[in-house]
Amino acid sequence: MGRKKHTAEQIIQKLREAEIVLAQGQPVGAACKKIEVTEQTYYRWRKEYGGLKLDQARRLKDLEKDNGRLKKLVADQALDIAILREVSQGNF
Repeated sequence: MGRKKHTAEQIIQKLREAEIVLAQGQPVGAACKKIEVTEQTYYRWRKEYGGLKLDQARRLKDLEKDNGRLKKLVADQALDIAILREVSQGNF
């Protein structure tokens, strides 16, 4: 079975659907079945996106993407510095 990649908007919408089912007194398993995810996924999503609004979720994802890009830049720069250090010391 292939994995689906849900957007932040889709996740928040599914969490809201699950909250409605849970408010009706049904168990978590029934809510998960309705939104077509496992209980583990539901709890992981609730931990990450619980209480967020759509604009906040978009901003969170944008910041995570930007953070990853910046970390890559820092790693590349650190590697360049290490190479230049070795070259300047004549250890090549």
